[in-house]
Amino acid sequence: MLELRDVGFRYRPGLPPVLDAVDLVLEEGELVLVAGRTGVGKSTLLGVLNGLVPSFTGGVLEGDVLLDGRSVVRLPPRERAHVVGYVGQDPSAGFVTDTVEEELAYGMEQLGLDAATMRRRVEETLDLLGVADLRGRDLRTLSGGQQQRVAIGAVLTMHPRVLVLDEPTSALDPTAAEDVLATLTRLVHDLGVTVVLAEHRLERVVPFVDRIALVRGDGGVVVGPPEEVLRDSPVAPPIVELGRHLGWDPLPLSVRDARRRATRLRLPSPAVVPEPAPAPPALTARRVSVAYGRVAALREVDLVLGSGRVTALMGRNGSGKSTLLWALQGSRSRAGGSVEVDGRDPQRLDAEERRGLVGLVPQTAADLLYLESVAEECAAADRETGAEPGSAARLLDRLVPGIDREAHPRDLSEGQRLALVLAVVLSARPTALLLDEPTRGLDYPGKEVLASVLRAQAAEGRAVLVATHDVEFVAQVADEVVVLAEGEVVSAGPTARVVAESPAFAPQVHKILGEGWLTVAQLQGQS
Repeated sequence: MLELRDVGFRYRPGLPPVLDAVDLVLEEGELVLVAGRTGVGKSTLLGVLNGLVPSFTGGVLEGDVLLDGRSVVRLPPRERAHVVGYVGQDPSAGFVTDTVEEELAYGMEQLGLDAATMRRRVEETLDLLGVADLRGRDLRTLSGGQQQRVAIGAVLTMHPRVLVLDEPTSALDPTAAEDVLATLTRLVHDLGVTVVLAEHRLERVVPFVDRIALVRGDGGVVVGPPEEVLRDSPVAPPIVELGRHLGWDPLPLSVRDARRRATRLRLPSPAVVPEPAPAPPALTARRVSVAYGRVAALREVDLVLGSGRVTALMGRNGSGKSTLLWALQGSRSRAGGSVEVDGRDPQRLDAEERRGLVGLVPQTAADLLYLESVAEECAAADRETGAEPGSAARLLDRLVPGIDREAHPRDLSEGQRLALVLAVVLSARPTALLLDEPTRGLDYPGKEVLASVLRAQAAEGRAVLVATHDVEFVAQVADEVVVLAEGEVVSAGPTARVVAESPAFAPQVHKILGEGWLTVAQLQGQS
């Protein structure tokens, strides 16, 4: 149906190719996962499919793109939109209307469909995605999972044959991610839509996919069944890493398959990790409340971040995690309560003083980037904080190696921008470090490096708070976990206890091996 034939792409003549001699045939009614290291070219590959590359990115495209045997490589994206639908990493950034129903109809209006057809398709899509009760809602009031489904619906009303999605679950809590993936699977199985998605959290999507297209660092793409491609892949979910470690063949792709094999294992009991002694508080929040108009976002939250500790902040989309981070950092006005860091309230300090006290890496990392190149951002961070020249650049290289120093920050991938912002924020050496979804766009090796960086920051005496939906990363890095629900703390304590309390927050290794087990590294350490 849709075919890439000997496709190559580079952003500028003389640069190494991002894609090189790529051949890929997409069949009707299949789910294809595009995987690979951070910044390797996954989003570029998706852009070639929908025409955004090179129409909106620039660069040099070679080879051909065929639809039903006819070349469409020179067709602009708008002339492919009715065939190839696209949903980007941030669905809300693509909204152009105010309400759910208006958004679902907008694309059809641009295609010139008659009113009766538009009304019928809107109703069909509302029912298909299970969002009929949201039809009149303001898009800004929806949760992350609801926004993602509406964004998918806005594309589906145009009846595309191929649906292309970039990181569709990266900003979603585990339950919302399952709902979105169930919707995509239903589109494939019931309607015959071909779905192509790029995703870093492979543990979420691998059980559902038919094939994986693994983008290599040299621009080539390896395509095949998941169990074959993942056998030697540099990126693999914990369940595959566990299978590799235990020598299972074929590799398990679902928790159910792995649990069945694990019943025959004779494993040592997991090492008991004693609860750490209380640490001196670096940040203390008492009865913090935040309201948006008449809506309470936080309700009298108490939180103590200990020096030398990494704390994970978890909860469903809309539970108040981001609001709490901004309230702790001092930029968000509080309706009540107090925050104290080194005896001072960040809210009463100017921006420069606040930055040295509480560093915040926001979800929208690009908001902190304002210069024309990566090199300028790193140099400015060193200069403004008095750090040794090259400090920010060295940290960036640890997180995501090989980023072009002359690249514009806005041209980087999501994971590369996050790494750059982290390097900039850490150059101020704050007492408390707050991070909002820092693993979005990072591959598994990148997450391991980020975990080591955060542990090193804690070892230097800082308090680290990570708001995240990434349960595997929490199992890897956090000493303690705090869970929010509707603006209140509903659970708090050591990581092993808290993540095991709820199936939604339990990592794969715990689901397979049981109590006490959280990561493959833990098992490797006792082998």
